[in-house]
Amino acid sequence: MTDTRTSTALVLFSGGQDSATCLAWALDRFARVETLGFAYGQRHAVELDSRAKLIDGMKAINPGWAAKIGDSHTLDIPTLASISETALTRDVAIEMGADGLPNTFVPGRNLVFLTVAAALAYRRGITDIVGGMCETDYSGYPDCRDDTIKALNSALNLGMAKNFQLHTPLMWLDKAATWGLANDLGGVPLTDLIRELSHTCYLGERGALHDWGYGCGKCPACELRAKGWREFKASAA
Repeated sequence: MTDTRTSTALVLFSGGQDSATCLAWALDRFARVETLGFAYGQRHAVELDSRAKLIDGMKAINPGWAAKIGDSHTLDIPTLASISETALTRDVAIEMGADGLPNTFVPGRNLVFLTVAAALAYRRGITDIVGGMCETDYSGYPDCRDDTIKALNSALNLGMAKNFQLHTPLMWLDKAATWGLANDLGGVPLTDLIRELSHTCYLGERGALHDWGYGCGKCPACELRAKGWREFKASAA
């Protein structure tokens, strides 16, 4: 196992609630943390604009975290949008498909993200990679499942002859517990930061600030986030 006290982690950091919580989780455990975001033609590309603001906010919340935050990387993967017909990469209505998955599912997205992240980590001498995949409170995406991540971890280690560790701290947490984890890591300042600055809405809506954050309030991502916030607040009352 990695001695996290002396190691560097690479966090998949989109600018959303889950990845922001994962960034705080990594900052709490690793000696140094780098971040990686992807521009893949997503409809909610506004999420990428949240990344720098969230990082600055976390630095202000915890000086110890400020000293740990390293390079921020953004990579373009336009191919994902060009080969997919999804509601995350096209201006179409969000609906369920015949396969039982919402049409927001981008086939292979997390597989590509983690493979590219591992390639970057290889070049930078990093073996710990952190992602916000979760199969507890999610839309049913098969590439978010624990079995998928474990299988990919094995493939990456074999294919690159490295001992990568893919960390998924949210895998078995529902959205209320994810809010709770953020609260445990940084208290109200961190939950307020994530609530106000992170972006989850699939439609990219940043108009009205709800008690759970910005968003349309109707897409699956907003519904999960809002439900989790209400349950978190109820449990803390």
